[in-house]
Formats: sequence, structure tokens, C-alpha cells
Amino acid sequence: MAQNVLVIFPHPDDEAFTVSGTLAKHIESGSYVTYACLTLGEMGRNMGIPPFANRVTLPHIRKLELERSCEAIGIQDLRMLGFHDKMIEFEDQVQLDGQIDALLKELRPSHVYTFYPGFSVHPDHDACGAAVIRVIGKLPPEERPAVYCVAFSKNHQQVLGKPHLVNDVKDYLRQKMASIEAHRSQFQAAELVGNKKLEDEEIKERFGTERFWIYPFN
Repeated sequence: MAQNVLVIFPHPDDEAFTVSGTLAKHIESGSYVTYACLTLGEMGRNMGIPPFANRVTLPHIRKLELERSCEAIGIQDLRMLGFHDKMIEFEDQVQLDGQIDALLKELRPSHVYTFYPGFSVHPDHDACGAAVIRVIGKLPPEERPAVYCVAFSKNHQQVLGKPHLVNDVKDYLRQKMASIEAHRSQFQAAELVGNKKLEDEEIKERFGTERFWIYPFN
């Protein structure tokens, strides 16, 4: 049975390393994936190697990169919500929560992917995850989708324990690496993997699994 999958992250490129292989796997199985990206990452420091973006052009460039990444993964529905980069924790909570709630009511997803609040390093990551958990936590238990969270802070496994899901995405490395490479202003493919092929063991080891913690609302 086809499922609706909703991804909510704050920045273009958040999807590439964390969930792109898993999303490609969902899509192959017939799921419909919506990616709600809160910002365009317009305050990012990286401008390409060598630099080809500047503070004025970066939002447009990152928008195009995000579109290419979604195309590489196969994402059918991209929503750019227009919030401010590096400001998610200061956004109007009613507006932010309202947009997330509207997406949930429209899509009725079976799975939601976001960051685990408090264990995701960047303030935007934590604020995004907190908003998702806050909104879904207000739903009746029988209406809540499963929330799969990405965590990577230094102490996350000591507190959260081992991930509930370790997805083997080696069969989806073509989509995953194309997603990463799409974000050229942030990552240079040559710098990332050199001349290695997708079959190389180093690539499989580094990018072949994606890990998630299911948020325990109870």
C-alpha cells in the first residue's frame, strides 16, 4: 500500500546526508514523498570551492541546488516554506506550527522525518525538530504518524541509546551521491569522494547506512 512520507528540515542539503537513501527506498516502494524545507539556507558561509556564489546570489543558487537534489532522489513534492535561515528558534511559533499542522492535515503521512530536538547540533535543526514534535504531540495518539528523527550530537547515543532503525541504503547510493553532489555550493563532490566509484568499500562504509530514532511521545 502506498504511503505518504513527510520530511521537515530547515536547510537545503539537510536531506542529502541524512535521509536521501531512505527516501529513494520509500519512493521505489511506491510512497509519495513531500519535503518541506523551512529556509533556503541563505545565511550559509560556504560559497563553493572555488567560490561561485556570494551573499546576494546564494539564496537563488541554493534553491536550484535543492530542486536538483530532490530530482536526484525522486521526491515528488517540494515545499519551500520561506522562513529565515538561522532564525527558526525566533520565528513566530503560531505561524511555524500552523504550517506544519496544515501539512499534516493535508498529507496524513504515515512517516515523518525530522531532527531529534536537542541532539542535532545546529539551533535551526533543534528548533525545527522541536516544532514538529510539538505539533504532532498535540494530535490524538491514534492520529500521530511515526516520527523518525536524525541525531548526531556528540552525546546522542549515550542519552538516546542505539538507533531504532539502521537503514541499509547501499542499493540507493546513486541517488544519495547525486543528492549530495547537487549541493555544489556546500560540498564539492571531488573533495568528498575523490575519484572513487560507488562500489568502493569506503563509499559504502561512509554513506551506506542511515540511522533514525523513533520519537517516544509517551
